[in-house]
Amino acid sequence: MAIFNHLLLASFLVPLVLSSPFYPPTCYTKVLNLARELTQWAAHLKWDPETSRCMAHMPDLYLDVHNACVMYKIRSYISLLEGLRQRRCAYTRDVRKLWGNLRQLFIFMGEKCHGDLVFTIFDCAALER
Repeated sequence: MAIFNHLLLASFLVPLVLSSPFYPPTCYTKVLNLARELTQWAAHLKWDPETSRCMAHMPDLYLDVHNACVMYKIRSYISLLEGLRQRRCAYTRDVRKLWGNLRQLFIFMGEKCHGDLVFTIFDCAALER
């Protein structure tokens, strides 16, 4: 009976172990995933009924971490979000979350992942799609 219990436990643990990644996420993958998430989140906020009134005039946010202009784009978008304080939607949880995560991405890219990132293009117009 004990052997059966051990085999049963092993049959559940082996697929779990094999499906987990064998490497920890790097700084590059964290930045890449966060940039994709923030691009989608900003697009969502432009169409969300709660925030669409205030976010309609905001430019589209497209973050390509391989473009050297991305730091300028993040910094300018953060300042635009800070300018929303006169409007009511700036204090919604979703807009504050976008603002905080953009600041976090900026800090990651500028300080923590500085040596891990390689900018392959320098095309500021590509970020304005």
